[in-house]
Amino acid sequence: MTEVGIKLVFSLTQIAVVLGIVLLTVMILTLAERKVLGWMQDRMGPMEVGPYGVLQPIADGLKLFFKEDIVPAGANKFLFSLAPILALVPALIGFAVIPFGPNKTIELFGYQFQPFVISDINIGILYILAFTSIGAYGIILGGWASNSKYSLLGGLRSAAQVISYELNVGLAIVGVLLLAGSLSLVKITEAQAGGFWHWYVFAFPFPQIFAFVVYVISSVAETNRLPFDLPEAESELVAGFFTEYSGMRFAFFFLAEYANMILVSCIAAALFLGGWNAPYPGTLLPESLAWVEGVMWFTVKVYFFLFLFFWLRATLPRLRYDQLMRFGWKVMLPIALGNILVTSIAAYLFPR
Repeated sequence: MTEVGIKLVFSLTQIAVVLGIVLLTVMILTLAERKVLGWMQDRMGPMEVGPYGVLQPIADGLKLFFKEDIVPAGANKFLFSLAPILALVPALIGFAVIPFGPNKTIELFGYQFQPFVISDINIGILYILAFTSIGAYGIILGGWASNSKYSLLGGLRSAAQVISYELNVGLAIVGVLLLAGSLSLVKITEAQAGGFWHWYVFAFPFPQIFAFVVYVISSVAETNRLPFDLPEAESELVAGFFTEYSGMRFAFFFLAEYANMILVSCIAAALFLGGWNAPYPGTLLPESLAWVEGVMWFTVKVYFFLFLFFWLRATLPRLRYDQLMRFGWKVMLPIALGNILVTSIAAYLFPR
């Protein structure tokens, strides 16, 4: 096999493994969310399918797979079918630049590759911001093409919400980029090695605690999760932008939401909490097994953020739409801009 063929096989294998892990995590999250919400509300959650309800995600998946796929009579059939794909694909391809473990290189069949990152590009953050914003078009098109007033209102709300909060996500990240001096997620994570006091949420000269809070809140809003789930508010819009969707098209929107949750959790772990780096210097395992520890710490941090999504859903009521927009523009935006200003001054006075 030629060198190009070997590279292609390795790349496709990496992509398949990452996609498999992401989709498996989505399946686990659907059960975990219902269980966590149940425990927080003093009930059991799903208990019927399998022992303690552990097979519920498989039952849900089979149900959606075999459900009738209905297209409304007045819908734009092409855009109606395109919208779920346009929502799901950008959510999945963002994982191409996420470093899931230490930046080590392995040689197999004379070809060197990095097992824990599909592609380490020097504009990783820009790549993610560019592609995740495309996902909003899927929601907007789905709302418009359904030929339903509920769906259209959900799509319009989503458009305004994404514009408002994606701006804050981008501005919250700028402080970290100023301190790291790079847009590569691998280099940003490597710069936080050596203990939790080097993580950017705590780091000298200016801890990014305000940026971290802005990022977390804006990420919850951008993924349309409670208390910011206005585009799909059941009490107002039935189900918002996917009111008219059923079967696998509905499943695609569902997958996109959970994949986006995982993606923003991975970015938060990498940018603010040191990614795969442990909260202590060095490693507890032998050097040859250090990657196991790195992957474990990254997983723990990501699942901490995912638990936070569930916790917020169980705790907070939905905001009114004008409150949501006012909070984004009049509270979050000034804090994010102020953080950039102070971080710029601190980085200039105390160069790392």
